Amino acid sequence: VQLQASGGGLVQAGGSLRLSCGASGRAFGRYAVGWFRQAPGKEREFVAAVSWAGGTTNVTDSVRARFTISRDVNKNTVDLQMNSLKPEDSGVYYCAAASTLRGIYEPGYWGQGTLVTVSS
Repeated sequence: VQLQASGGGLVQAGGSLRLSCGASGRAFGRYAVGWFRQAPGKEREFVAAVSWAGGTTNVTDSVRARFTISRDVNKNTVDLQMNSLKPEDSGVYYCAAASTLRGIYEPGYWGQGTLVTVSS
């Protein structure tokens, strides 16, 4: 599956962005999809994931109160709504896919990143 991430940009602290991860083909709906991010000089870290059916989500503690991951079956996308953004949320955000939600932490498929910059 080929993933495409979009929606990044420059936003002021406290603002919002919505990232979208899409893919060609119906098979996308059979994968758990997650978002990861990597800040300059830091390792890539897990942010959030959703099961293939969209009914189960995992969100890392540091953003749980501010970020929401959801699956839009009609658009065939997985979106990450990011609110109350902080400068430390800046980085390149990647979407990824795996056969199961448990496997999302070592996904087999990666999309290209989309850059999020939060200014203070």
